[in-house]
Amino acid sequence: MLQIAIIGAAHAHVDYVLDELGRDDRDDFRLIGVQDRDRSIAQQHADRFGVLACDRPEQLLDEGVDLAVVAGVYGDRGSDVVRALEAGAHVLVDKPLCTTLAQLDAIEEAAARTGRTVSLLLEKRGYPETRAALAAVRAGALGEVVGVTSSGPHKLNASSRPDWFFSTAEYGGIIGDLAVHDLDAALLFAPADAGTVAGATAAPLKGHPDFARYGAATLVTATAVITSEVSWLTPQASDIHGDYRMRLVGTSGTAEIFWARGRVELTTADEPLRELELPAPRRPAEDALDAFRDGRVPEVDTDASVTATRLALLAQASASQGGAPLSWTRARDHSATRQERS
Repeated sequence: MLQIAIIGAAHAHVDYVLDELGRDDRDDFRLIGVQDRDRSIAQQHADRFGVLACDRPEQLLDEGVDLAVVAGVYGDRGSDVVRALEAGAHVLVDKPLCTTLAQLDAIEEAAARTGRTVSLLLEKRGYPETRAALAAVRAGALGEVVGVTSSGPHKLNASSRPDWFFSTAEYGGIIGDLAVHDLDAALLFAPADAGTVAGATAAPLKGHPDFARYGAATLVTATAVITSEVSWLTPQASDIHGDYRMRLVGTSGTAEIFWARGRVELTTADEPLRELELPAPRRPAEDALDAFRDGRVPEVDTDASVTATRLALLAQASASQGGAPLSWTRARDHSATRQERS
């Protein structure tokens, strides 16, 4: 039985893991405690399991944790991940992994030095719609995918958000927060190791001029153009939180993924539009916890976690520089990264 600790619980996505640990058939981890800078948040979750609540990560990490789950204030996550890695734990992280390129460099270095895995909870990979579309693409149904366009609108529900959510230092930015999912998914359909990244933001929130409610990231690779638009502008009267979708354009077909509507539509050079059969759903933290239990590297490994995060942060940096394109390679270029941060 592996020892697991929650390091930061400020975001509701911490329930992806806590709900998994609360299942009757999940007896392979022992939760030793919950930490958050806000002790009351930690206590709320700790009481559910009858474990320790605390406000400092060291109070749990010093106990010999096998897996740390990081889901706190976004601006705290970079240092929390590094601290957990250096304590000898693997790390499962809610998105965003961190809020700056400097933090990301530190995480990548610590993971390499400690030999521990950082896995980002990119749950869209496990959605039935994603898996059905990916099977079709890998079977060659679309030919070569040359264009990926996604939309990720969300309801802001501003009155229910904590103050830190509207702080640039603690939130980081809309692209770094929301586009990471679709940039990761896009690379499944159109793999690449290099390209140029540009970003733009708009629609600042009244009273919070640095909090953009709309953003877009564009990645141009040797074979494809990938665009991810994200927003906090889903109309309040909408029946869903966000009408998430993605369009794949291939040399011999197209596919439309409607995540929020539960369907995938495929049209090819030889077949008219048809709806794909979907596999069974997968719980958000299920695969990662199974992998860590079995001593395997999760599907979303350190490289995938760092890659998706770097693309989103580069797009966020580009937006802050008026949309100037920035170069990206999967193998980190330290000198280029330093220049982009300056």
